[in-house]
Amino acid sequence: MAEFKKYVETMYEETINTPGQANYAKAAVGEFRNLYKDGEYKDYNADQADDGNWWVAVQNPDRVDDPASMQCSRLPFWVPNNEDPGVDQAVTPQVLAESAYNRIRLPDTKVTLAPLQVTKVNLPTWAWLDKAEFKEVSVTASLNVAGINIQATTTAKPVSLKLEPGTADAQTYPASGDCTLNTDGSIGEPYVKGKADEAPPCGIKYLRSSGGGTYKLRATITWQINWTGTGGTGGDLPDGTFGATQDITVQEIQAVNR
Repeated sequence: MAEFKKYVETMYEETINTPGQANYAKAAVGEFRNLYKDGEYKDYNADQADDGNWWVAVQNPDRVDDPASMQCSRLPFWVPNNEDPGVDQAVTPQVLAESAYNRIRLPDTKVTLAPLQVTKVNLPTWAWLDKAEFKEVSVTASLNVAGINIQATTTAKPVSLKLEPGTADAQTYPASGDCTLNTDGSIGEPYVKGKADEAPPCGIKYLRSSGGGTYKLRATITWQINWTGTGGTGGDLPDGTFGATQDITVQEIQAVNR
């Protein structure tokens, strides 16, 4: 209550006292102030401070180019505790879930390889993601002010890894290049000694040397995203796909004939 009053009064004083300020701007800010000081609301509803809250339109800074972010243009208005504000863009568990979605920070998309960075022509390269590093990531957003207490938790879960070898002269495992999540939450299988000639469940075999350069192996992880919120609400949000490239040197296997 006091914070909103201070905001309006400060904006009013700064506008009318700024040298060279246009008269129409002074008139507009004066009308805005009068609405809450002497108009529809008396003295900023100070006598109802414990019975409700001021609701204002706030644009999502991450969606300034989205036309929908400008749809709520209503001036600040008063809502009694526990009453529906009556606007389509009012904060709901799903709105909080979408806000949490924008704040999820996922680990770097870098797979473990064996052999690491340098491999041989026709030698399978194993690829995997450790379940300890690539696990579910959650963010909770909440709104807890007088008469309002709602929250939502958005969770991102890695579900698949797509490998793109960076050259047509390569074979992926599986053939589609899509490695799915294992039952234990990992993707692929760590290489162990003795399996050099076996086909990995997730990996690549390069068929031609990279010469004096490297191939750009691209690994893209798909994250399945859902949310749960106050009142048993919940649902799915769009999957997230995040990728990164790794330099791979592929060498010819040298043999000596006698």
